[in-house]
Amino acid sequence: MDIQVGDILTCKKNHPCGGNRFAVLRVGMDFRIRCLTCGHEVMVRRSKFEPNIKSIERPE
Repeated sequence: MDIQVGDILTCKKNHPCGGNRFAVLRVGMDFRIRCLTCGHEVMVRRSKFEPNIKSIERPE
């Protein structure tokens, strides 16, 4: 899956705050993402997070 820093990911499952959109801050073996609703940052393993991605938005 081609995910780059700056992409906005919409996920199948919601964050505990109720939001389901995340900004990508770091890409590698894991992702550093920030919830766009509450601002919480999380490091997530790529293999665990990729199946939960519904769509990818690229800023132009």
